[in-house]
Amino acid sequence: MGGFNINEMMSMAKQQAETLQKKMEDTVVEATAGGGSVSVKMNGRKQILALKIDPEAVKGGDVEMLQDLVTAAVNEGCRKVDEAMQSSLGGMLGGLGLGD
Repeated sequence: MGGFNINEMMSMAKQQAETLQKKMEDTVVEATAGGGSVSVKMNGRKQILALKIDPEAVKGGDVEMLQDLVTAAVNEGCRKVDEAMQSSLGGMLGGLGLGD
């Protein structure tokens, strides 16, 4: 009857979920804003691992600009994580025969 085995499919799905979880832990992206004035490192779970602010960015006292730069760097980091995870997930779905 076509050989459909729900247990095998569930096992493959669980294995793929574990692989994705590991990939999320191992993925690290870096994004910058303001010509490198602000940089952020983020993992695949979109947790900020490091945030660096160039002391020159603070000297002017423009807090609103600094807030905008931090926001831009974090948003770019999130975009890069999404891109990396989409790339990984696409490959995994192809392995399951679902991406065809």
